[in-house]
This record gives sequence, structure tokens and C-alpha cells, in this order.
Amino acid sequence: VVSSEFRAVSPFVDLVLVMSVNPGFGGQKFIEATVHKIAELNKIRQEQNLSFEIQVDGGVTEDNAHLVKQAGADVLVAGSAVFNSKDMAKTIAKLKE
Repeated sequence: VVSSEFRAVSPFVDLVLVMSVNPGFGGQKFIEATVHKIAELNKIRQEQNLSFEIQVDGGVTEDNAHLVKQAGADVLVAGSAVFNSKDMAKTIAKLKE
């Protein structure tokens, strides 16, 4: 749940980073509950007519990128999904679709 404190400062924010894994090391599984947080941030952004970007970092893969984008994310950070793939260019292209 996005706090009331965030709502108060949101007009001054340029970027919100949503960590979709527990920070610390790569290769972790995406935490599904973060999709709700992304959607809530997007709703605040729309309601207040703001322009901050929503960046999602952690566990982003070809399988869940569409959910993250659909929820309102603007920037996806995909480390292990790209660097551990057999064809990095193809994986990046699929993530961008």
C-alpha cells in the first residue's frame, strides 16, 4: 500500500523505483504483490496529473514484463533475464514488445 506520506510528496518526485525482489543479489523470483503497488502508483500519478516515472527492478522476465507494463511501469530493469539468456538481443526485443 502506498503511504499517505508519498501522496504528500508525489508532486516533487521524478522517479519511483519499485523493487520487485528483496534487494541484494540477482536471479531472484519476481514478487507478484509488487504489481498491485505499481498499479496504485500509476493511479496516483493519473489522479494528480503527475509525470513521475515508475521503474521496476528485480525478477523482470519475458513472462511477467507485460503485467508490469500493464500496471503502469515506464522503465523495466532486467538483469539476469538478459545476461543469462542464450540470445540477449532476442530477450531484450521480447521485453520491449
